Amino acid sequence: MTSGAQQLVQQLVTFRLGDDQFAVDILQVERVLRFSAPAAVPNLPAWIDGVIEHGGRVVPVIDLRTRFGLPRLEPRPEHRILVLAIGEEWLGVTVDSVHEVMSASPEEIAPPPSFFRGLNAAYLKGLVRRDGLLIIFLDVARVLTSSELLELTSAAATNG
Repeated sequence: MTSGAQQLVQQLVTFRLGDDQFAVDILQVERVLRFSAPAAVPNLPAWIDGVIEHGGRVVPVIDLRTRFGLPRLEPRPEHRILVLAIGEEWLGVTVDSVHEVMSASPEEIAPPPSFFRGLNAAYLKGLVRRDGLLIIFLDVARVLTSSELLELTSAAATNG
């Protein structure tokens, strides 16, 4: 493998929501935390769990299952909160479980389809093909709209 090809390989953190496996760029993952119930914030959408304190910051936490139209689950020991860096902001997302860090070459990443199992294609960077499985590669910067992210960070600042 040439050094140019090595630079194109992406490191991904993989996690599960329901029956599907997802991935995010490792450079956008600040931390993986054991699940602990976030502090509730009034008057926010149902897919927002609340806020946590991490690294001296108040971090809003969303339930990625409900954001993607899956039923909410009661917390389980394997649940995790991924703290993601979106620009200068941190966002926590609750996931069913975190699996591994994997490398993906450009040949393994297919472009996102216009429609995929109810997910908005704008959330997707692509689909990673690995060992007969498809892993949904999320664009974390697009999981929330800019107005939703502003609403969340404002709520976190107010409740921090």
